[in-house]
Amino acid sequence: MPANNSAETGVRSVQRAFDILSLLTEGRRTLTVREVVEETGLAKTTALRLLQTLEQMGLLWATANGYTAGPALWRWAHLARSAWELPPETLQLMRELASRQRETVNLYVAKGIHRVCIAQQESPQSLRHVVRVGDELPLWGGASAKILLRDAPAAVLSRVAASSPYGKGHVDTLREWVAEAERDGYAISHGERERGTSAVALPVTSGAGTIIAALTLSGPSVRFTDDKIDGFVADLREAVKRMTERGFDHPLS
Repeated sequence: MPANNSAETGVRSVQRAFDILSLLTEGRRTLTVREVVEETGLAKTTALRLLQTLEQMGLLWATANGYTAGPALWRWAHLARSAWELPPETLQLMRELASRQRETVNLYVAKGIHRVCIAQQESPQSLRHVVRVGDELPLWGGASAKILLRDAPAAVLSRVAASSPYGKGHVDTLREWVAEAERDGYAISHGERERGTSAVALPVTSGAGTIIAALTLSGPSVRFTDDKIDGFVADLREAVKRMTERGFDHPLS
């Protein structure tokens, strides 16, 4: 078999294995062979081979009811948590901010043409905006995107625009948004990525002034009226000031 075909087969096997692991969720902690076959489209023999390999590696554990997360994932989970976890002081600032403003607080960092949520404190209200830690969202829209793209090179802006529903021409709008956010010191969005959702974001900077994250308040647009924005901005600004003074380290920052 040619080397390139062998490499492609290996990559495909890895992708399939992760597809199987991704089927496990908090709501579904056990997988049956039938579920794996139905949801991945794999042949039963292929699914069984992958399940057995994952079990041998400790990534899955066979039980009477099916396959569940294996003990080897504990080590990876510990490494991920220690790498991604923010200082307690930063998390406390976010909790206090969410409590005062009663809206969801997110902290985003840029990764390529996406933004990644590295911390969140949910709004105490029943109707709220939720993005899970680790979620990757696009940079072509949203208040935090306008903040995080400030120092982005032209090539990155072009790639972000090309990935948007609006095509390459969206780059001009992105430049306008970034310039406006830099001028005002904050950014606002209303329904740009998700209809009915609004956000206000401010930059978290390093000692040298480089933007390393965006601190964001988000929620239903009906609660992000013009008379509320100044209060959101003022509270975010104070939180960002304290966060910047204390500093925080993160693998993507």
